[in-house]
Amino acid sequence: IDKDALDAQVKERKIQEATEKAEHERFAHDMKKNDKLMCLLEERQKNEIKDMNKALNEFQKNFQKPETRREFDLNDPQALKKDRPARISDDDPRCTISGMQKFMGEDLNYDQRMKFQKEQLREWSLQQQKDWKNALADQKLADDLYDKFRIELDRKIMEEQRKEDESRRAVCTAIKNFNRIQVAELDHKNKLEKAQKIKDDMDEITCLLRGDFLSENPDQAIGPWGKHNVLVNRWKGMSQEQLMAIREFQKEQALETKRVREQERRRDAEWDRQRLQAERAQLLWERQQQRQNQLQRRDLDFVNAELSQQQKAKNIYLKEEEYSNVPTDEFYAQFNTTTR
Repeated sequence: IDKDALDAQVKERKIQEATEKAEHERFAHDMKKNDKLMCLLEERQKNEIKDMNKALNEFQKNFQKPETRREFDLNDPQALKKDRPARISDDDPRCTISGMQKFMGEDLNYDQRMKFQKEQLREWSLQQQKDWKNALADQKLADDLYDKFRIELDRKIMEEQRKEDESRRAVCTAIKNFNRIQVAELDHKNKLEKAQKIKDDMDEITCLLRGDFLSENPDQAIGPWGKHNVLVNRWKGMSQEQLMAIREFQKEQALETKRVREQERRRDAEWDRQRLQAERAQLLWERQQQRQNQLQRRDLDFVNAELSQQQKAKNIYLKEEEYSNVPTDEFYAQFNTTTR
């Protein structure tokens, strides 16, 4: 085992783990800081919106009541209860003869009514002027109150900002102290882990060096079912006795192979000898047949020659007999024809 390479790998792995851990801690610290800032900003925004809505509701409740509006009489829910009947001053208050009310100029108190209407118009005009002045005064008061409210709100916001800055500085100081304590604890923990890791590595290396794997103990390859069942992943080779037994068996196999080859060679030689004898016998038999055929052909040729001579002689005899029986002229004519 290359111990230096293993130590270098262990050191690189520790450096990589420390780097990744520091990077994760930095990311976690940034995320916590951003979360705190977001929470503070959201809380501040919620408080501002809440204060603004509260101030607006209080202003509408105190200075924008429905009764102070000019068109309130048109939307007054108690208008029907406050209204008077159609006719109460004429002789027949209901006027049910034609189903119509008194027309303009037909009532008995026309002069008083006109005077009353003029007085009412004047009162209305004065009331409108008064309402307008009151509305202007209310608007001015509302603007003053709103300005005071904005100034007070800005003062509160500045105070909150100052408190927030102080709390942030206190939080930063506390975080620094906490981080310093965490770094010290982490260094101490890393030292302890490093020492424990070195001890564990040395124990592991010692165990590996003294173990069956590196010491190549052949007994570890013996399977649970006997010596003949070998575990392939733990087998470290054969012993000298096994190698000698294999060599002896190989020698016996070589002798057996040599003996078998010798037997095959002898069998092939015997087959070759028998084949040569058969070929020689075949050749002798063919030669004998050729000689017999030649003798038979010679005898046949001799017999054919004798038969041919006999046939020729017979033919000559027959012709002579024929020529002796015909006249002389015919004999010469047949002779000339035959010679031609």
